[in-house]
Amino acid sequence: MSKGKIILIYICFGIVWVFGTDYSIDKLIADRKLSLIIQEIKGLLFVLFTGLLLYFYLAKSEKLSKLKEEERRLHTLINSMVDFVNFKDGEGRWIEANEFGLKLFQLENIDYKGKKDSELANYSGFFKEALSFCEVSDEETWQNKTISRCEENVPLPNGDIKTFDTIKVPLFHQNGSRKGLVVIGRDISERVAAEKKLSEKQQKYQSLFKYNPDPVYMMDLKGFITNINPQFESIFGLPHDELVGTSISDYTFHSAEEKDRLMESFLHVINNKTGINSGDIRLQTINGTRIFACTFVPMMIDDELAGIISYAKDVTQIRETQEILRKTEKLSVVGELAASVAHEVRNPLTSLKGFVQLLQTSEDEYKHYYSIMLSELDRINLIVSELLVLAKPQDLQYEKHSVIHLMTDVKALLEPQANIDGARISMDIKDPLPLISCEANQLKQVFINIIKNSIEASSQNINIVFEQNEEWIYINIKDDGCGMEEDRIKHLGEPFYSSKEKGTGLGLTVTYRIIEAHHGKISFNSVLDQGTEVKILLPIG
Repeated sequence: MSKGKIILIYICFGIVWVFGTDYSIDKLIADRKLSLIIQEIKGLLFVLFTGLLLYFYLAKSEKLSKLKEEERRLHTLINSMVDFVNFKDGEGRWIEANEFGLKLFQLENIDYKGKKDSELANYSGFFKEALSFCEVSDEETWQNKTISRCEENVPLPNGDIKTFDTIKVPLFHQNGSRKGLVVIGRDISERVAAEKKLSEKQQKYQSLFKYNPDPVYMMDLKGFITNINPQFESIFGLPHDELVGTSISDYTFHSAEEKDRLMESFLHVINNKTGINSGDIRLQTINGTRIFACTFVPMMIDDELAGIISYAKDVTQIRETQEILRKTEKLSVVGELAASVAHEVRNPLTSLKGFVQLLQTSEDEYKHYYSIMLSELDRINLIVSELLVLAKPQDLQYEKHSVIHLMTDVKALLEPQANIDGARISMDIKDPLPLISCEANQLKQVFINIIKNSIEASSQNINIVFEQNEEWIYINIKDDGCGMEEDRIKHLGEPFYSSKEKGTGLGLTVTYRIIEAHHGKISFNSVLDQGTEVKILLPIG
């Protein structure tokens, strides 16, 4: 009711009250004194009534003023928010919405109050579907009778998509009927986009880390492993949980020097914050000793060193190939040298040997010297023969032979020398062995070279064991002689490498060449002062 109407009613009521009561008193009360008393009481009642009426009017006006002030403040508050804010009644009709929400759904100039979402959808062609869906999600919130929260995607006319973190709060009367619904939607599009970019970066990082073909591991600044990739797990044969938390210094290194070099590389990255390659490091893995080229790089977070990432590339095969190429190159040089020298030496050697034999039969006085000369000439001839084997590939005629028979012949040949040196040669044949395709004399030469080395290594027992599987024949020649240092084993087979006083270093070179020509394999395992084991593998067929 307007203020003008209230004042008009008040004036009319006052006139009626004053004149009406005065007329009634004059007609009904004849006593003048009583009439005056009633007139005073009437005046007091009018003042009291007018005061009460004024009090309630002012109180109501103040309350309305406060409500309007609160409404103004609320309106200012929701319009200043960057969130979509919407108040609906229990029937889903819009009561209040902020400017952000009206602008979002293109309803700025629409009288939205009292209308439902489906009705407002007719005013916004592009957002018709989105507004209609609001009634569906509102109904779900009403049915659940609890605060709901979800992420909603709202497509924009320019093709972009805005994502809102929407909270819906249902309000109910005491009797359980629907009172109203508060909808607040926060624009989280930038956060979602940032999270998506971060997720993409994390996935790229995970792909680089997880699917890297080389072992990759992360360490903290104390050298303890914090994360590893699956390749690292497979190489060491242990699960992730058992490897994480271990220190790189705990692993089995080939030598203390390599361990120190790895730790120096680790400290270099910490002190200088730059990457470094530690060189070749040999580690004990599930597949035996492997050679790794370890590269350490700093892991920087906000320009602070947070840890170290190491890439361990398995270069075992590369190094073995390089070693083979090096030996091949050396053999090539030796072959060229042997070809040029051997023929030049052998011809005069034959003449010298003939003259010495002639002098030996004619003069007894120097017979002892002649015997020494003949022995040395025979040794020179042996060296020349070995040089000729290395000089060029031999045109070999392979035939089927029994390696047991070949070894038996070699055993019979070397047993007199073994007996003189106090050595015993024994053979252990576990199963009947098939014949193999080979050049008999060359295999005999291999067996002679190896067994002679065992005899000369002060062995007391030389045991030869034969075994087989579907593809290979295994020949293990094991002695209990003086053995060799580990560093010497890797040089075995190199031309002119020998620890013997009168050795040429060509015996094992020839041995390696013969085994390779037969498509076999040979390996040495030796412990100083405990003996040496030679394993020969020859293909069946």
